[in-house]
Amino acid sequence: MSQTNVQFSVALHAMTSLGVLYGKSIRSSDLAGSINADPSFVRRVISKLAKAGLVSTTRGKSGACTLARLPAEITLLDIYNASEAPKAFTVHCYPVTEGCHVSRNIKGCLGAVLQRAQDAFELGLKQQTLADVIDAVENVT
Repeated sequence: MSQTNVQFSVALHAMTSLGVLYGKSIRSSDLAGSINADPSFVRRVISKLAKAGLVSTTRGKSGACTLARLPAEITLLDIYNASEAPKAFTVHCYPVTEGCHVSRNIKGCLGAVLQRAQDAFELGLKQQTLADVIDAVENVT
């Protein structure tokens, strides 16, 4: 059974929170409270965002984080790549059944289909910024 991966959505949630409070330093524990996730998991996500240059962090008892760039300068693809989430689509890893024509050939065919879907997904993320998400969040009635 496949396991759901939430790294991108958690990263986007954290980045949106930082963007809504742009210019203020926010503690990872506060972000974890907003996300309702384990603080250590959120800190690992923040660490990836910092490594990618999207977030600035300070350590220690009064440690916190802020956006490193303006929300309009950060694409959702930047966040997706920084989160190191796995590809949205992948070919199964079950062994090939040699006596089955479909089984022998599906992985190559499906690989091309899923790559096109991944490319379209990433293009959509590249066309949206963090500012777009912040605007959407702030304008929900």
